[in-house]
Amino acid sequence: MKSLQRRFEIVKAKCPDHSSYECYAKTIEGQNFTRPVINHWFGKLVEKDDYAGNERKWLIDQLCLLTKGVEEGVKQGQIAFSS
Repeated sequence: MKSLQRRFEIVKAKCPDHSSYECYAKTIEGQNFTRPVINHWFGKLVEKDDYAGNERKWLIDQLCLLTKGVEEGVKQGQIAFSS
């Protein structure tokens, strides 16, 4: 799944003023990645300074909603956010 890492690097280059978390969120938005993939690459690509350690599970939950797309999350009665 190196393509996710490549996409992240492209987003990061286009948005140098964004945090690594924001770039990661933009990378996976609407791409329908699975939770294990999101979790794996979150640990590799998002800098630990961008979030508190106890926030990780909540952030992964939000990213899982985001990867489904806003419309899909709303259909399921969930609220997704877009950064």
